Amino acid sequence: MNWNKIHTLFRPQSVAIIGASRNPEKVGHVILLNYLNAGYQGKVYLVNRNADEILGMKSYKRVADIKAKIDTAVIAIPAESVPEVLEECGKAGIKSVVVISGGFAEIGNTKLQDEIVKIAEKYEIAMIGPNCLGVMDPRSRVNTLFLPMYKLARPEIGGVSFMAQSGAVGSTILDMISGEGFGLAKFISYGNAASLDEVDILEYLMNDPETKVIVVYLEGIKRGKEFVKLARKLTKIKPVVILKAGRTSAGASAAHSHTAALAGSYEAHEAVFRQFGFTIANDLSELLYYAKIFASESAPEGNKVVIVTNGGGAGVLTTDAIAGSRYLALADFGKQTQESLKKTMPPLVNIRNPLDLAGDADDGRYHDALMPILTDDNIDMIIVIILFQTPGADSKLASEVISIKERIEKPMIVISTGTEYTEMHKRMMESSGVPVYDSPISAMQSLEVLYRYYLYKNHKGQ
Repeated sequence: MNWNKIHTLFRPQSVAIIGASRNPEKVGHVILLNYLNAGYQGKVYLVNRNADEILGMKSYKRVADIKAKIDTAVIAIPAESVPEVLEECGKAGIKSVVVISGGFAEIGNTKLQDEIVKIAEKYEIAMIGPNCLGVMDPRSRVNTLFLPMYKLARPEIGGVSFMAQSGAVGSTILDMISGEGFGLAKFISYGNAASLDEVDILEYLMNDPETKVIVVYLEGIKRGKEFVKLARKLTKIKPVVILKAGRTSAGASAAHSHTAALAGSYEAHEAVFRQFGFTIANDLSELLYYAKIFASESAPEGNKVVIVTNGGGAGVLTTDAIAGSRYLALADFGKQTQESLKKTMPPLVNIRNPLDLAGDADDGRYHDALMPILTDDNIDMIIVIILFQTPGADSKLASEVISIKERIEKPMIVISTGTEYTEMHKRMMESSGVPVYDSPISAMQSLEVLYRYYLYKNHKGQ
């Protein structure tokens, strides 16, 4: 599939919304509002055979009535009408389409789905769907999602691209991403994958300069050999975090009825993922944790981890997590670091890893502890635990951690658990590029996958 045609899905100069509606309860109405409210700067053309104007905008009866160049079309009409409209799009020279409409192979109507595939192939149209949410690009303000903006938080602009067969999972992840402090490059919900499938989309994202990390929710793979061929080079270029549904026979059956996906053996899929350096998530939480670590952190030089904490128990739990990892190890302080810490730390602080700064630690003590650690060659990664419930932990401490993060090259993450006061400071740090985790286990697992990926990428094995 032509890369430029796929690219028009995300950067069209003009779009036709086929099925745009005056009825606020209709999908076509919500899609139109999303384009308008997002601030899309291209030309928007509306097509509805029963309306002359919608929201004060001219509406056309047919695509052929629009005497202007159209890059892409969003189709949100009953399934049985899609072939005729898609034929009109092809004759009009439209390069790409998003078919939101359901009612195809996911309900057993393979004949109708085959018909639209043949039309897309006839006119060489890049087609996403059917039975999908479509695409979103926060840079171009393209938004084909039929989910009202007041129900779904939109992430900031960033470098993580997310692709999902499931619209429901995709929308959930979009909502969750907005609270995790990393931004979105592109979102693709591709549904039944009748034309463009996971191989096409992954290849596009592999070559997309705005995408730094690829996150995938997958129910099935249509073209296994092509997927393997692509996988050989994909993860050498960019990290890929993947959550594969259909682990059980019941799950595989549910996936087929959901998006007509050929789920296949989970074990076979997992073997391919591991062989080619994919980072495998077991649930949505892990998917987000791993996306966050890749979005914010660079390659570690090694696997030695230091823990700095203002709570002894939290330090012990994190030590247990690191000690239980197959890939990470606790670091020993270098001699110069030990000497520096002995000079600056109060007598109640034992100079060892984990470094417990005690419950009265403030921004100054964290600063004095972290500065020598930053340049210690014995230390590859840093975990900073902050219990904001303690007297010395406040906004000044959060600001200090942000300041240190801005000048450090080593991976550094924060563990902080709590409610409103903690959440406020978590958002403060994450909005400034400091990844924050809720537990020692999630922090350990995230550093572990970061380390394992760069082992694979640098041909060091896993």
